[in-house]
Amino acid sequence: MDARSSLSEGQRAAAVALFECGFGARKVAARFGVGRGAVALLYDRWRVRGRGALVDGKPSRRSYSFECKLEVVRRHLNGEARVDLAREFTLSSPKLVESWVRRYRAEGEDGLRPKRAGRPPKPVETGPRQVDELERLRRENEVLRAQVAYLGKVQALRARERP
Repeated sequence: MDARSSLSEGQRAAAVALFECGFGARKVAARFGVGRGAVALLYDRWRVRGRGALVDGKPSRRSYSFECKLEVVRRHLNGEARVDLAREFTLSSPKLVESWVRRYRAEGEDGLRPKRAGRPPKPVETGPRQVDELERLRRENEVLRAQVAYLGKVQALRARERP
């Protein structure tokens, strides 16, 4: 469990025992006199992992394929419960389904695709300044080629004059 949780280790164990007896998150929060947020998160994890919700530490960071995310989101939007989907797909929490659905609604299918890590590359500058610079370099290149050709002809003429 998160060290920042408002529930102590004993309270978490007692809460899971109450969940198993049929109590809901609201009743357990009221019984312990704590906020419903932490108890609701524990309740959701308990519904997915059972007693495994008491294990310290976060589950290992797992990545899911685009197809898997899309299937979970579509099934949730068709009415399936996020807890059932989290259990079936062995997700770490039903909150993961919520975040995928939120991203899907905001960005569409592209929101579920994997993102490249790191800073995006700088765009290639194609403004008027760069175009002017390119034109200047092309003209300079033509002048230099003409000079080389002229000097080559002068050298050839001098070589002919020398016996």
